[in-house]
Amino acid sequence: MTEKDFFLLKNGTDVRGTAIEAENDPVTLTTEAVTRIASAFVVWVAAKTGKQHPAIAVGHDSRLSAERITREVAAGITACGGDVILTGLSSTPSMFMLLKDGFGADASVMITASHLPYQKNGLKFFVPEGGLEGSDVEEVLRIAALGVFPDGEGSVREQSYIEKYAADLVEKVRRATHEERPLAGKRILVDAGNGAGGFYVDLVLKPLGADTVGSQFLEPDGNFPNHIPNPENAAAMKSVSEAVVRHRADFGVIFDTDVDRAGAVAPDGEEINRNRLIALISAILLQEEPGAYIVTDSVTSDGLTAFIAAHGGVHHRFKRGYKNVINESKRLNAEGKNSPLAIETSGHAALRENYFLDDGAYLVTRLLIALAAAAKEGKDLLSLIADLPEPEEAAEVRLTFVPGCDFKSLGTDVIKAFASYAIAKPYLSLAPENYEGVRVNFDKAHGDGWALIRMSLHEPIMPINAESNSAGGNKLILREIYSFLRGYYFLDTSALEKALR
Repeated sequence: MTEKDFFLLKNGTDVRGTAIEAENDPVTLTTEAVTRIASAFVVWVAAKTGKQHPAIAVGHDSRLSAERITREVAAGITACGGDVILTGLSSTPSMFMLLKDGFGADASVMITASHLPYQKNGLKFFVPEGGLEGSDVEEVLRIAALGVFPDGEGSVREQSYIEKYAADLVEKVRRATHEERPLAGKRILVDAGNGAGGFYVDLVLKPLGADTVGSQFLEPDGNFPNHIPNPENAAAMKSVSEAVVRHRADFGVIFDTDVDRAGAVAPDGEEINRNRLIALISAILLQEEPGAYIVTDSVTSDGLTAFIAAHGGVHHRFKRGYKNVINESKRLNAEGKNSPLAIETSGHAALRENYFLDDGAYLVTRLLIALAAAAKEGKDLLSLIADLPEPEEAAEVRLTFVPGCDFKSLGTDVIKAFASYAIAKPYLSLAPENYEGVRVNFDKAHGDGWALIRMSLHEPIMPINAESNSAGGNKLILREIYSFLRGYYFLDTSALEKALR
């Protein structure tokens, strides 16, 4: 394999590829690729820690290829003299937390591809300081491509950690509520989507006294036979919402495959995700830390900005990508601006108090503490966001590019051109603060809302997000954008045309 071959496996701060051959999708996460990347990680960790034989914990989610890739990662590590601790079925956050908990590992690898289809898999890397940055992953891949590794013969042992991770969450709730079983009398329903999140029912909710009747798809199954484990997936949210209503639950929870993201559902089946989820955790934190900066991705609503301000905080929008919002929140803290939360509309939420780790189970645990407190006062958890201004309409349209074109530079040119177009129109105005793409406000007569045109982080896609405060406003906004974009030959605007029908 060449360096280019390895770099094609880089996906932001992870390694991802095809692990099981599917139609028009050949295997790229081959045995050679996996073992060499694992060996390269040992070399990288040894250089960072000064330990010639580092111990590396290896865990995985429920994917069909997990056993094969676990075996190959272990082979790559031990061949260089590294020692392996196999943690078995794990969540991504737990694979970081064990590095903070005296587990005996110097670094860790989580085998997961989040919510991607069954044939995909990947590797996430952690050291005690946090997940690797994109530049670190590039360095590991360069070492893998070079293929020069020390000889060694490391050991392999098995030691689960998810039980200790869960027990710590239970203890956190008990300390916060001063009760052994603060969720007694509450029915909390979990949808794990056949991913790794099923542990939350038996190891967290039941010890806290919750009734978990109606919880579904807790058994790990990499075929994902019921729905994609993804809080952003419409079918997944419909499934858990219907289950909450059917079983008369007080609260519903849905995790993605590796439990670094979560969504929630109200007793009436209403989804608590995207802006609502951000508002809910923001309200909780702003009660504790007035004046705090809440860092979000770029597609959050103006209503959320108003909500955060009304609750005494500052909304700071930044670029999409969970690492981007986390690093921006860290930057604000370094400047002396109190920023306890970095969160994306996708459900990635990282709290400073939890090492800025994007952890779906920790987020849900924080919400359940607030739920227990609200119940003591005879209130509902959603009372915390009763004053959240909601748009009348919201939509996301994703445009694709003609295959083979230089989509990155062409997309950048289009965004710059639309910014100039907006400046020239008296009924349009650029958002005063924007870190990604171009965000444009539309006056009441021309849509009564806003739109954001940006480029996808990793794919040849141009997403367009739009929100309006008036019925029919989104069509006015999208029609304006369509009239501008339809002249670009390299853009497929059929998705916009469909939205306007």
